[in-house]
Amino acid sequence: MAETDAETMTVAHYAGPGGPDVLKLCDWPMPRPGPGDVLVKVAAAGLNQADTMQRKGFYPPPPGASPIIGLEIAGEVVALGEGAPAAMLGQQVCALVPGGGYAQFCLARAAHCLPVPADLSLTEAAALPETLFTVWHNVFERAWAREGETILVHGGTSGIGTMTIDLGRLFGLRVIVTCGSDEKCARALSLGAAHAINYKTSDFVEEVARVTGGKGVEIVFDMVGGDYVPRNLQCLAEDGRHVTIATQGGAKAEINMVALMVRRLTMTGSTLRPRADEFKALLAQEIAANAWPFVESGQLRPVMDRVFPLAEAASAHARLEAGEHMGKIVLEMQA
Repeated sequence: MAETDAETMTVAHYAGPGGPDVLKLCDWPMPRPGPGDVLVKVAAAGLNQADTMQRKGFYPPPPGASPIIGLEIAGEVVALGEGAPAAMLGQQVCALVPGGGYAQFCLARAAHCLPVPADLSLTEAAALPETLFTVWHNVFERAWAREGETILVHGGTSGIGTMTIDLGRLFGLRVIVTCGSDEKCARALSLGAAHAINYKTSDFVEEVARVTGGKGVEIVFDMVGGDYVPRNLQCLAEDGRHVTIATQGGAKAEINMVALMVRRLTMTGSTLRPRADEFKALLAQEIAANAWPFVESGQLRPVMDRVFPLAEAASAHARLEAGEHMGKIVLEMQA
């Protein structure tokens, strides 16, 4: 009997929200591809902060998405839904998915998949989609980043931070990062950041002013929110752009609207998971045309932290939440 004929598969899931230890291996019904879908035999799945939020009960999946955690996967296409390209059968792909990644098999929209080059491991490929889609959309599409500009990104050694450093290097951006330790600052500098600020020992607003000669940065890429927002705005140059993708420090902020008007600042933000399939397909096309050639040439690779087996999903979540990681944490499926 073919694997895809099985009625169940193994997943990492939870009976109710809680800490990392609620994640357990269990059996789950095998998904079946619908129109435009492909069924991927998952080799690896990347971890993201959104995963920990979902586990805690704060970030439910969008309507119609799998309740299983996991937003990015890599593996082999083993079945096709109606309308999916026949050439994808047997192809190794990585994909952005709205859920279902922590599993032996996962559905993905064919239009949200990218082909994995032969010299890229599936473990590394699983670490790319969420950060690449997020950074590309927010930095280049929403913040209109242009060659020669300077961007400040918080969490410089996170998956998002390291991807911003990498894309900045490839597209001519000067990247300033904040990190929570001297060790992480050194790591960010080794990856290509122009400056790294230890936010625990320095005032990042003062440091940004110093390293930019008082001009400020054109873009702030923020994952903190809360009381960071007014400080971020102080870091912006005139006509600067502030982009928020998460609110780890709080969902509310108080800002000076007069300063916003006088300095002609722009504030925006986005969440990727609930966006329409059509939008994600267009985003995948843009990434395939502009960023994926760097993956194919070997110039763009994810910064990897640690790989855990699926059975140790709880330990992987604990590491992510502790903030000890530098780069991406990935779960690897095992036979």
